[in-house]
Amino acid sequence: MIFQDNVVKEYLKNVYFITGTPCGGKTTISRELAKRHNLLIYDIDEQFENHQKMSNAAFQPSMNKFFKDADEFFGRTVEEYRQWLIDNTREQLDFVLMDLIRLSQHQAVVCDCHLTLEQAGIFTDPSRVAFLIKEPTNLVEDYCNRPDHQGFHDFINSASDVEKAKAVCSATLKSLNEKAYEQIKNSHYFWSERTENSTVEATVRKVEQHFGLSKKEFHPDTLVIKKVEKDTELADKLVDFIRNFSWEEVKEHALRMISNWSFTDWEAEFVAMVDDQIIGTVSIMKTDYYPLPEIYPWISSVFVTEEYRGQRISEKLIDFANEYAKSIGFDRTYIPSEHSGLYEKYGYRYVKDIVNYGNGTDRLYVKELK
Repeated sequence: MIFQDNVVKEYLKNVYFITGTPCGGKTTISRELAKRHNLLIYDIDEQFENHQKMSNAAFQPSMNKFFKDADEFFGRTVEEYRQWLIDNTREQLDFVLMDLIRLSQHQAVVCDCHLTLEQAGIFTDPSRVAFLIKEPTNLVEDYCNRPDHQGFHDFINSASDVEKAKAVCSATLKSLNEKAYEQIKNSHYFWSERTENSTVEATVRKVEQHFGLSKKEFHPDTLVIKKVEKDTELADKLVDFIRNFSWEEVKEHALRMISNWSFTDWEAEFVAMVDDQIIGTVSIMKTDYYPLPEIYPWISSVFVTEEYRGQRISEKLIDFANEYAKSIGFDRTYIPSEHSGLYEKYGYRYVKDIVNYGNGTDRLYVKELK
């Protein structure tokens, strides 16, 4: 099956791509962005081993080429090494795209990757990709000396002739990236060059501004959380908010729920507001996207606009919904997630894996209301 480029791009619109050349700062900046804005981090290098296990030598020959030792690995010509790197990246890309489509349906993702200019034009919008670059000479020392590349450092230093291995690696990286380095600087894409004067803070600010992620500062006392009532001005305002928010996969369902007022019994919708503007939502529901009628109430549809993320507003929304649940007699609430390590911060504990109506597997969490 072949998917047209516009279809792939549509399904990747909740992904921010951090790409560029080696040692440009991709890993550092993507992780800082993820931390500041509650984004899911996806590093394609960390996923290579998983993808390799799923690969097939007939379709992904480069991913399935193994080397007995460092001498064989670095004993190739620069051209052979360079082509192998290109082919590896190209073969892994299909796995990467499938992962990103799956992961980004319910949460914004920042992807630390190796997209070329051509691939960026195919798979994403210029507003969703940042190229971080470094002048491609003597890259091997910078690359080897990073704490997260300790494995590669040990591998290259296991060669019989370490200096020769480093020379081959350095020449390969330069050959692979010198043309891309110039093309990126002359392109219409956003780019930032790492120099000896660069700082993480300054680079993060530039990338945040490019992605539209710059936080809107506010005083916590100005945050108000309200329960939405049927046929009110606030309900109308919520409809307008949902029409314009970025969580496309939930938009249609949420609009239908509010427009038809499909809430029953104690079910409720809450909104977070700053200066009388809605900036986030949460629901408490009797049922969710799972065939589990015996489990309730569900904390559902937690969403905060991008510019207000990283300021614990999701936590405040969930706490408010839990206080409501407690006030009407419940002693626990449930919340589903694709990820671990997120809702544990809010006092939830993992119960078991559950299957949704789309046959996808999620993790079920519960919180005791004391």
